[in-house]
Amino acid sequence: MSLDDGKKLVRKHIDLTWNRGHMALADQLHSKDFLYKSSFVGHPLGSTNFLAMVGQIRTAMPDLEVVIEECIAEGDKVVTWSTLIGTIENAALGYPPSDKVLSISAMAFWTITPSGQIREICTMFDMESFRAQLGLQTRTYAEKALP
Repeated sequence: MSLDDGKKLVRKHIDLTWNRGHMALADQLHSKDFLYKSSFVGHPLGSTNFLAMVGQIRTAMPDLEVVIEECIAEGDKVVTWSTLIGTIENAALGYPPSDKVLSISAMAFWTITPSGQIREICTMFDMESFRAQLGLQTRTYAEKALP
């Protein structure tokens, strides 16, 4: 798979899942050993649980849009920097509804199989900025590290 094909696959996956909610089509892009790891979720998820989580978030944020700011590929890896934009209309995953339009930055590292499927996504969300936008208490890293 070429580097451009890897980037197209990742863009297609983001569009199918986060932007359009076509989970069955997205599932076809996952390898049998697919894993999702994230700063948002405390443990790795397989394909079924990943797609269920995306569904929960899309239900909570019906106006959700993921904009890809950068997409870079090298070898079997693709890296994306994205911005998630939307309003939490329904409580989900422990976060309350809000009338604020949120903007959440995320970096994701994707591993692509030689046959052109997604084996792994490892995503880091800017959770402190997300919490601050919701008016929830945040603490600096130094404060968290101290007793």
